[in-house]
Amino acid sequence: MTPLSERDAMTEPPAIVVTLDVMLARRKMKAKDLAAQIGITEANLSLLRSGKVKGVRFDTLARLCAALDCRPGDLLDVEGAET
Repeated sequence: MTPLSERDAMTEPPAIVVTLDVMLARRKMKAKDLAAQIGITEANLSLLRSGKVKGVRFDTLARLCAALDCRPGDLLDVEGAET
């Protein structure tokens, strides 16, 4: 049996896709207004929207969800996941 760490090294984990733009469009909200509402810079929100971040803090995710009246699963998806 192959140890877990070696097995994990052989396959890439599925990518997490940020679907924040979809939710912004559904809520007819501008990114600039969202950034101001949740207290982050427009630059950091832009990085998050484009998926160019390695992680997001839970408190930031919670503020996004509160401002957009949604759940974390509405903002994040798994690449290739079937719905």
